[in-house]
Amino acid sequence: MSQHVHSVALSFDYPTADDARLVERAVRVEVDQLDADRSTAGVSRTDTRVAVDVAADDLVALRAGLNSWLRYVSVAEQVAGCESTRLS
Repeated sequence: MSQHVHSVALSFDYPTADDARLVERAVRVEVDQLDADRSTAGVSRTDTRVAVDVAADDLVALRAGLNSWLRYVSVAEQVAGCESTRLS
């Protein structure tokens, strides 16, 4: 990630590693698709946990990025038929 001033780290814990892998692969394609001038995001997975890190220059861009990534994860969960436990 770049040197943005504001950031948020999201974690989603899934019942199985397969569920986490499905969601991670589905949302990873969105990395670098948003306004990269004001915000960036990264997606990673460890076993049953998917992490999404969003950083932005200002709070408006952070909120927009956060809303987008929460929506991406939610849609991926609905399509995959799994739900996560939101950790942070």
